[in-house]
Amino acid sequence: MLDRNGPLRGLRVVEMAGLGPAPFACMMLADMGAEVIRIARPGQKPMFGIDQKHNLYDRSRQSVTLDLRNPDDLAQAQALIAKAEVVIEGFRPGVMERLGLGPEPMMAANPALVFGRMTGWGQDGPLRDRAGHDLNYMAISGALWSIGPADAPPPPPQNIIADLAGGGMMLLAGVLAAVLHSRGTGQGQVVDACMSDGAALMMVMQYGLMAAGVHNDHKRGGNALNGGIASYRCYETACGGYVALGPLEPQFYAEMLAQLGLSDDPRFADQYGAQDAKHAALETLFRSKPRSHWQDVLERVDACFAPVLPMSEAPNYPHNVARGTFVTTDGIVQPGPAPRFSATPSDPPTHGDAGMTTVADVLKSWA
Repeated sequence: MLDRNGPLRGLRVVEMAGLGPAPFACMMLADMGAEVIRIARPGQKPMFGIDQKHNLYDRSRQSVTLDLRNPDDLAQAQALIAKAEVVIEGFRPGVMERLGLGPEPMMAANPALVFGRMTGWGQDGPLRDRAGHDLNYMAISGALWSIGPADAPPPPPQNIIADLAGGGMMLLAGVLAAVLHSRGTGQGQVVDACMSDGAALMMVMQYGLMAAGVHNDHKRGGNALNGGIASYRCYETACGGYVALGPLEPQFYAEMLAQLGLSDDPRFADQYGAQDAKHAALETLFRSKPRSHWQDVLERVDACFAPVLPMSEAPNYPHNVARGTFVTTDGIVQPGPAPRFSATPSDPPTHGDAGMTTVADVLKSWA
């Protein structure tokens, strides 16, 4: 067993190895010190043909390999779950039940168990059995429609919104809330975390703005936070790099104008008025100098500015270096644990292959 520090030290978690949001939630638990044991299938490999050590969602926890179609291996999985406070799975609805590991038998054996379930469409509803990925779950939430310019299809924002923010982080919050309840009452429960629900929740402010008549749902790329105003968007620079502007508040907008020599330009007098002329002027201005020039001008003031960094540059950016945002593990650069805890700091993470253990060793440790 790995012995890791953090605010969740001592929390016992069984993870049914899978893809995306459930492993991300378990990574967060492990980062915060929980004792997470992955149950992997024989021959299970990461996506995209990468080595296990590069599958960083699986960092900081050990694995056992069990063939759950084998009665002896199934009994070992049941024994692990019986000793855990939390089990997390990301299968389609009904898979755990068919394996004999569903909530009913597991919570009968362990009434305080928190049973975390991660799916794209939820445990019920007409789409519950359909395949999908982050892009699909975002698509029915209103989130995907709101991204990108009006003259192009909505762009895939990697797997950040539904998989991680609306999926893994929602699962994490739900599981920890249920653990608090379980430790206080002895009553476990099922946590149904659904990526399409979570992606919709990420849009709660926009739904409020739409109800207030401030957000135009039919104007893709034309609202304040999705590129509709010139002072909240990205611009290309002379070197081919990009910068991100975001001064929404009047005082920050005024500072940006002052630093760019635009304070007296009538086109910029009304921040939220006509945008086309402002946008064209800023495009021309930022293309006139390299990104480094604009960093020198705008990083030192409250103009809500940042360079748009590729992943290859981000770990060496001075602010990230000062914060220790990235760490290097056996030559692999990766984001370190977040958030930070003053009294119970997390240990540095392993890479994606923290080694194997046995069910017997885990049960001995959890006895």
